[in-house]
Amino acid sequence: MTSTLDPLSTEVNVPLRAVVGNRELALHVVPETLRPGALDTPVRWAHVSELQDPAPYLVGGELILTAGVNLPEDIDRYVRGLRDAGVTAVGFGLTPTVHETLPEPLRRACARRGLPLLVVPARTPFLAVNRAVSVALTAAGQREQRRITAARETLTRAAGGGLGELTSSLAAVLRSWVALVGAGDVLASAHDAPAPLPPEVRDLMATVRAGSGIRSATTELADGFVVVQPVYPQATASHLVVVGRSRRLDGADRAILAVGAALLGLVGRAGSDAAELGAAATGLLLGRTSPGEVARSLLGSEVVRLVAGTAYRRGPDEVAQRPDWLRARLDTPLVSVLPGPSFVAVAGAVSRPVLEDLREHGWLAVVGAPVPASQAASARAELDLLLARARALGRPVVAGGGPLDFDALLDPGASRGFAEKALEPLVVLDEAGDRSLVLTLRTWLAHHGGWEPTAAELGVHRNSVRHRIAQAERALGVDLADPETRMRLWFALRWVAPGP
Repeated sequence: MTSTLDPLSTEVNVPLRAVVGNRELALHVVPETLRPGALDTPVRWAHVSELQDPAPYLVGGELILTAGVNLPEDIDRYVRGLRDAGVTAVGFGLTPTVHETLPEPLRRACARRGLPLLVVPARTPFLAVNRAVSVALTAAGQREQRRITAARETLTRAAGGGLGELTSSLAAVLRSWVALVGAGDVLASAHDAPAPLPPEVRDLMATVRAGSGIRSATTELADGFVVVQPVYPQATASHLVVVGRSRRLDGADRAILAVGAALLGLVGRAGSDAAELGAAATGLLLGRTSPGEVARSLLGSEVVRLVAGTAYRRGPDEVAQRPDWLRARLDTPLVSVLPGPSFVAVAGAVSRPVLEDLREHGWLAVVGAPVPASQAASARAELDLLLARARALGRPVVAGGGPLDFDALLDPGASRGFAEKALEPLVVLDEAGDRSLVLTLRTWLAHHGGWEPTAAELGVHRNSVRHRIAQAERALGVDLADPETRMRLWFALRWVAPGP
């Protein structure tokens, strides 16, 4: 058994036979250099190189084209280096000015190392080979995209039928067996998936769960290949999709698997969420359970983090605003999407890669400091402060995640009392009229006292910002040019909700 852990990839390639079979190129394959299956080896690009050792500059899958202008004396070492670099084949160009015939040492070395050798006739320029490979790759990419689009539509329709129908549909599209595995049990399977799963597959599942990021793992068994992939968004997710078939998955197969895995994650999560949320809500309404017990039931911990998100740049598209989309990425059923658009969620741990993924989809998100579930409501004000800082920085912000965080030193009650007393003059003025002094001060401090960015975020003229800040300074009786004062006010704002 051989196993590889690899990032998900949809790289387009064409089999070597597609290049060799192009009659316009008139390529000749040296028979003794071919091993079984060699013509099915993928070509990712055609590259011209006259270096004596091009291997360090290759990524694998190339068709190397050379006229032998600078062939080294040790040709066997040259060929071995190309093979070890993952080169698919060598195309040797005949030309009257360099080599009119194929060098015999090159022929013998390629035969010995099992590296396919193609003879490019003098009438076929390397540029024609490059263009033919490029055209073939483009056509293959278009075919794959059409196949992926059709599969996506098929799987999306099947998702309405639940896990069983979706699993069967994914297996049919991939022409493989498929199993959706939870924390320990197979939740759904199709097309004669082995039961139980072989030990080698379970070892591979453990490897994926021990990793991080969006990855898949492949293992080769006696009867074919098995791929294990987590449902979105993280490699340590409890739900894994296992796919097995006689041949490797290509780029289009992996793209389809990624769609299927995401849908399986959403459908599976939706079903479990409904049951878990129903039980939790019933317990709360009847007074049988506490917020901590609900959090432990739904999130696995009584300590929670509040997560908030606001529109970033163009904002999230329609799909990214769906609660099920956000639930899958934040790995929590406790998500509320609000006008704006914005969202608030109660979650366990939220990783930086997840926050960056949200930003890529139009959400700028922040994560509050960990608090007991019973104090989640009082921690809501912190999110407004974090969002103000995130908007100023243009990136996600996580509280309690750095060496300067001092949350563990704070008593929430005393901190809230300090904040209410310190900011009371502004709150009174805000309640007496539409002055937005608390919000303006929060935004101004988040932008380090910048008038222009504060005005742009609030949608007012910079002179209005200057006037409001002057009002706040007079009401508080402080000097806002003092960094110590700014620090204390920033701390206080964490515990007080923004004004109107």
